[in-house]
Amino acid sequence: MNLNLTPVKVGDAVFGGDALVLIAGPCVIESAESCLRHASAISEIARRAGFPYVFKASFDKANRTSHKSYRGPGLHAGLEILSRVKREAGVAVLTDIHESAQAKPAAEVVDILQIPALLSRQTDLIHAAAETGCAVNIKKGQFLAPWDMRAALAKVTECGNRRAMLTERGFSFGYNNLVTDPRSLVIMRGFGYPVIFDATHSAQLPGAAAGGEKSGGQREFVAPLARAAVAVGIDGIFMEVHEDPDRALSDGPNSYRLDQLAALLDDLKRIDQCAREAASRK
Repeated sequence: MNLNLTPVKVGDAVFGGDALVLIAGPCVIESAESCLRHASAISEIARRAGFPYVFKASFDKANRTSHKSYRGPGLHAGLEILSRVKREAGVAVLTDIHESAQAKPAAEVVDILQIPALLSRQTDLIHAAAETGCAVNIKKGQFLAPWDMRAALAKVTECGNRRAMLTERGFSFGYNNLVTDPRSLVIMRGFGYPVIFDATHSAQLPGAAAGGEKSGGQREFVAPLARAAVAVGIDGIFMEVHEDPDRALSDGPNSYRLDQLAALLDDLKRIDQCAREAASRK
């Protein structure tokens, strides 16, 4: 356990504890059957690799490039599905919220409320999430420096909620491109709360990257970025994982293939062990 961090316990997982936590699942809820298949499969892969696991999927992807894009089943139908996943697959669950009114009903079902990167400065939204007592994961905005997230973190803790985490997902670099600065992981972890690396959104080409109506992505960079982040030292790895990314209804181009996940987790486990041993010698 990192004694400099405030650990956040979620189900059987402890962010800031003795093991790297995996947050993974499809970008959006496509169906109850899809969520249950993914949750069960990823849970078993994570168990074999020695990773505590949290399932993720969004009931509504409000931040889409085009209004024609699939957004998900919505709040009520989505929470019913996530409740089934939690009950039948036996896993903790994370989902995004986009409006303050969604915080309370979502917190009654899920274990982690996630603030999307594009909403990371929305004070009322963060306060509403924090006041539920649920664990809150704030994704760093693509437009923010890592030190700017200290203020976002304070919006959670000043509500009396110390179950807070921050996630790095890349910084805007020119048009329709993101870069990852590993210094961000070190800087944000220095605030005293667990830090997560979003390996798949960091490989996204946001906006209409190819002149179309949906974001692109560079899936081939997900694994290298994940390995690099774990080597720096993090508390969780976030990945959008899909059984058939080319047919995913959201973020397919940057989603990781389910059939390749086990091999990557084995790599990350070894790297994490080396990083923790190195940190213990300092």
